Amino acid sequence: METFFSFLQKRVDDCSSLLCVGLDPHPSDLPVPTAEAARDFCLRIIKTTASYAAAFKPNAAFFELYGPGGWVALKDVIAAVQAESDRLGSMIPVILDAKRGDIASTAEAYAGSAFEHLRAHAITLSPYLGRDSIDPFLAYKEKGVFLLCKTSNPGAADLQDLPVVVGTDSHPPVPLHVHIAHLAQAWNTGDNIGIVVGATQPEALTRVRLAAPDLWFLVPGVGTQGGDLETALRSGLRTDGKGMLINISRGISRAEDPARAAAEMRDAIINIQYTLKH
Repeated sequence: METFFSFLQKRVDDCSSLLCVGLDPHPSDLPVPTAEAARDFCLRIIKTTASYAAAFKPNAAFFELYGPGGWVALKDVIAAVQAESDRLGSMIPVILDAKRGDIASTAEAYAGSAFEHLRAHAITLSPYLGRDSIDPFLAYKEKGVFLLCKTSNPGAADLQDLPVVVGTDSHPPVPLHVHIAHLAQAWNTGDNIGIVVGATQPEALTRVRLAAPDLWFLVPGVGTQGGDLETALRSGLRTDGKGMLINISRGISRAEDPARAAAEMRDAIINIQYTLKH
C-alpha cells in the first residue's frame, strides 16, 4: 500500500530535491491584505518553483486571517499544487502547516478538514496531548503527519529542552524533544509519521537523528532564522543521504527571481549531499 512517505520518496527522486517551498503570504508582502491577494501570491510562487520543490508547505494562519474567504483561497492554493503535479507528471505533496493538537473527537474533525476538505497530503501536529490525539490523522493511511519535536523559535527551550525521566529512575534523563523523537520512531508503524526539527540548533538535530534514525524531518530555520544549510544537512541527513525536507519560505518568496532562488537552493542541497558522501 502506498503511504505518504512513499509518495514523498518518489517526488524526491523525480526532482532530485529536498527543498520544501513554504507558502507564507505575510500581509506585508501583499499589495492589499485580502484572501485573493494571498492566493495570487502563492499561485505565483507555485508556478515558478514547482519544478524544484519536493513539497509545498502552506501556513494555514495566513489564510485563516481572512475568514471564510481565506479558507477558499487555501483550497485554491492546494488545488494549484495538484495542477502543477499533473503538468509535471509527478505528485508534489502538500504539507499543511497548521500545528493542530486536541482530544481525539476534535482531532477527527481537524483531520477531516485537512485531508478531505482541503485535500492536503500531510499536516503538522503538536504531540503534547499524546498518541490518541494523533490517531485520527493516522487513520488516513495515505496521509502523513509531522510532529513538532524541536522547533526553531527562541522560546522552544522553555519546554522542549526540559529533562525527562522515561521508565525507571535508573535511566538518565533526556531532553523532552529526544523523548518525542523516540515516541515518533516507535509510533511510525504505518510509514506516515515525521517530525519537525529546526535548523537553528544543529546539536539538537544530531541528537534527534540518533533517536529517530529512520524518520523524515521537516526542517525550518535555514536562512532568515539563522540556520546554516550545510551544518543542518551534516547533522540531520539519514545514512541514505535523504530524510530531510529543508523548508524555505521568505528566502524564495521575497527573492527578486523566486524560480532562480529555488533552483539555487535545490542545487546547493545536492552539492552538499555529494560532498558528504565523498
